[in-house]
Amino acid sequence: MAESTNLLMLEFLSWVADRRRTYDEAMEPWQSHCPRQTIWEDAIIDGYIQLSSVDPLHDSEVTLTPRGRGLLKKQLNHG
Repeated sequence: MAESTNLLMLEFLSWVADRRRTYDEAMEPWQSHCPRQTIWEDAIIDGYIQLSSVDPLHDSEVTLTPRGRGLLKKQLNHG
C-alpha cells in the first residue's frame, strides 16, 4: 500500500471506528469514482471493514473487522 493511500486508509478506518456508521453515511464522504481514490473498495477487498445488517428495514452498519482493528491499532502504536 502506498504511503499516501496508507494514510488515507488509516483516516478512513479511524473514522469508521469513531462511532456507529451506516452504509449510506459512509458512502457519502468516502465513495469515489476516481480510480486512484479507492479507499472504500480497498478496505473491503483487504478485509478491513464489513457490512452487517441486523434488521432488513434499516441501513447496513459499517464496522471494522478484526484485521481492520489490528491495522489501526498497529499504526497508532507505531505512529
